[in-house]
Amino acid sequence: MTAYAELAAHFGRISALSNALGVLHWDHAAVMPKGAAETRAESVAQLEVLKHGMLVDARLGDWLDEAEADDGLGAWERANLREIRRIWTVETALPSDLVAASSKATSACEMAWRQARADSDFKSLLPLLTQVLVLQREIGRAKGEKLGLSPYDALLNDYEPGGRSAAIDVAFDDLAAFLPAFTEEALAAQARRPALPALDGPFPVEKQRALGLKMMEALGFDFARGRLDVSTHPFCGGADNDVRITTRYDEADFTSALMGVLHETGHALYEQGRPQAYMSQPVGAARGMSLHESQSLLVEMQACRSREFIGFAAPLMREAFGGSGPAWEPETMWRRYTKVARGFIRVDADEVTYPAHVILRYRLEKALIAGDADLADLPALWANGMRELLGVTPPDDARGCLQDIHWPSGGWGYFPTYTLGAMTAAQLFDSAVRAEPDALPGIARGDFRPLLAWLRENVHEQASLLTTDELLTRATGRPLDAGVFKAHLARRYLDAA
Repeated sequence: MTAYAELAAHFGRISALSNALGVLHWDHAAVMPKGAAETRAESVAQLEVLKHGMLVDARLGDWLDEAEADDGLGAWERANLREIRRIWTVETALPSDLVAASSKATSACEMAWRQARADSDFKSLLPLLTQVLVLQREIGRAKGEKLGLSPYDALLNDYEPGGRSAAIDVAFDDLAAFLPAFTEEALAAQARRPALPALDGPFPVEKQRALGLKMMEALGFDFARGRLDVSTHPFCGGADNDVRITTRYDEADFTSALMGVLHETGHALYEQGRPQAYMSQPVGAARGMSLHESQSLLVEMQACRSREFIGFAAPLMREAFGGSGPAWEPETMWRRYTKVARGFIRVDADEVTYPAHVILRYRLEKALIAGDADLADLPALWANGMRELLGVTPPDDARGCLQDIHWPSGGWGYFPTYTLGAMTAAQLFDSAVRAEPDALPGIARGDFRPLLAWLRENVHEQASLLTTDELLTRATGRPLDAGVFKAHLARRYLDAA
């Protein structure tokens, strides 16, 4: 075998192991009984150590050197070597005992978080979350020393390859300066409209699920390679060609669960659209989380909160729940789905206030990793940040610092990709509807094929062939431009008023 073939076979085996871990993580979040937590944590930790051992195999360096000297490789193979070297460089920074310790700590903390969130009791989670944070700092330092990065940037790099906090600071400071006045304008425009009539429930879970499945089908989700379930925190996970998405239901309000399904379906479409020929290779993976979040937010925010989509969906919502009257009219439903409100919960936030939630988390996690903030002070720091950025104060921990699963599960450095993704989504959607004249008319008919075809060609099928900046520039003609996101907000929340 050539050196490249050796690498491809080796990473094919790693991919198989990653797929098994993906299904175990889904099971942990969706259906695993509480009593299995300790056993599952040990199993996952052992598999993570095994995977880490394969990623730092002593043969990889020689294979990489030899393969990179091979002039006969094509663009995909060369990009695959680039990705393999990036992963190998990062993984060789970590000792196996640190990988095992982190896996066990996050498994235990994530399970404890579920109860702490239900009880709104941050203090009960603090010891386990402290252990996770200590290990994340250690991981960040180890990777940072290898990459020449700060600990936080080294953690960020796992989710956004090439991403740097210095650039994010500039973008987020600009948004933090822009959003307060814009939010006031949007709220003022909204106040000039008649009050929204109430949607009277209850809305049975089985009917909500049926509606969600119908919408997933319209979007193009492949049910032969995926499924919908329930979890405490909605997510997209699973394995290659086995994409598991989840949502959570509230019988008093169907709108949140439905948008959760649409959001996670956006993630799933990206996963299902990656090239089969490279599915088991690093180059066949999604490029990074800002692009992944762009796909979920493009579906949820750009497409499915548009007047075109609501015009298609409102009659189906009315039929699903037996609704009648003005509250179920398309224009009223569109206003409901584009309502701006200062709230406590990130996943329920509108797209105007959502970036403020992300900016808060980004600033806090950066300070916590650097040791510039004390984890015990997190509830107070969270409350202060919410007052500063959104003008509201969470009444309890469940609606404050306990609402997200990311930190308990080890996802430090993930949060900024949400708002980077929102800006990317606006730019990609703008280019898609310009390039594909039937995209918006198709959405109005419930036909997402024109939009999905453009996304397949320009994003999904590209996988990790290109860097994020290269992909975005090729697809839209320019690098990330916050002006497109701001213009989208103005059109939807001010011009449409």
